[in-house]
Amino acid sequence: MGACLRAFVLLIFLLFSQASLHAKAQKCKPSGKLKGKKPPHGECNTENNFDCCIAGLIYTTYKCSPPVSNQTKAVLTINSFEEGGDGGAPSECDNKYHDEDTPVVALSTGWFKANNQWRCLNKIIIHGNGHSVEAMVVDECDSTMGCDTNHDYQPPCPNNIVDASKAVWKALGVPKSNWGGLDITWTDA
Repeated sequence: MGACLRAFVLLIFLLFSQASLHAKAQKCKPSGKLKGKKPPHGECNTENNFDCCIAGLIYTTYKCSPPVSNQTKAVLTINSFEEGGDGGAPSECDNKYHDEDTPVVALSTGWFKANNQWRCLNKIIIHGNGHSVEAMVVDECDSTMGCDTNHDYQPPCPNNIVDASKAVWKALGVPKSNWGGLDITWTDA
């Protein structure tokens, strides 16, 4: 009986240790702070009601995002991936612009670069507003940098963002007047 009890205690210890390590691995804490700079006149593109950086305001940065599951919670935002749009440069994954009728997204840094594997050109399924849509990942919504020329003088992206083209919003059946911030879930396709 003593050997069985020792084995049981060891098993319980291992399960608690594994659960503790798993819980620690799932936490996503801020990686730093960034001080906002005032954008030069006309340099912050506010096409989709994006905020411009505010001089002196401290922004939180993240290298991680919440863990991905079969129902990863996120906030859907809107972005123009077209040339001259508020997305800025061509998409990071394919160095191309994408028209607003193509369902494409940018993911927060931790999701975009998960486990040193980029989700470039992979598809995800987005669930929101009672509908679902498949979209291709073409860019990163940078959670580590911002308030500079390369980021259109916009603040760093929060760590839980799926930044989507107008096609995604239309497919989810969201009225145009409500485009901008929607609680969603998503998963890899």
